Amino acid sequence: MTPPLDVLAFGAHPDDVELCAGGTICALTKQGYRVGVADLTRGELGTRGTPELRAEEAARASEVMRLVVRENLGLPDGNIANTPENRLPVIRALRIWRPHIVLIGGPECRHPDHGAGARLCADACFYAGLQGLPTEDAEGAPQLPWRPHHVLHYMHIVEFEPTLVVDVTDVWEQRLEALGAFRSQFYRSDYEAGSGEPETFVSNKGFLDWVHARARTFGHRIGVEYGEPFLYRHGPVGVSDLMRVLDTKKRFR
Repeated sequence: MTPPLDVLAFGAHPDDVELCAGGTICALTKQGYRVGVADLTRGELGTRGTPELRAEEAARASEVMRLVVRENLGLPDGNIANTPENRLPVIRALRIWRPHIVLIGGPECRHPDHGAGARLCADACFYAGLQGLPTEDAEGAPQLPWRPHHVLHYMHIVEFEPTLVVDVTDVWEQRLEALGAFRSQFYRSDYEAGSGEPETFVSNKGFLDWVHARARTFGHRIGVEYGEPFLYRHGPVGVSDLMRVLDTKKRFR
């Protein structure tokens, strides 16, 4: 049986996880946890780059973040409909890797695929635990049901009041390196206007400045330099060791 993951993060496109939860993943792998990423689509409708290039960039980012596994589920970009057919690859991934925690996109976003992908993954997390929904692995063997213990939304463009904020200060440069692996998508200093790659909402320097600013904003709220916000999908949170849960010391009280 495949060793389980501690955390499995889903993104609608290659780079979504790096953009919104890359620091958290770097912090988790630095702490020794087994983390994987599943991209729902190849990002074939993207204005910049190609699916093949984005796959290469995702592989590089995976190395930087020290992932155990990364897979692409091959759903159609721009059409992440929440259907039984589209849920099946997500359910299979959940049953293969049996993660304790699942990270999914924000409930709402400027990009329709992000919200749609989050709803698809949230529903798949439930259906993956049903005995009456059979699936098979790549070798044709029946899979056992599995439902993750915790599901959290990471934040896209549309903000929410987070349940928790993860301190990513110590891995901030590593997180930026992982994001920077997607050279076709985000700002880089050697970009030349008119090079055939049009500027987009996320490729300009202002967007990268905003990434820094938001991380500083949420970091300041918990008394650190950089933070990444998450929304716990189903409350309340069960606690057996209150001191371990609240182990951080706040600089500002």
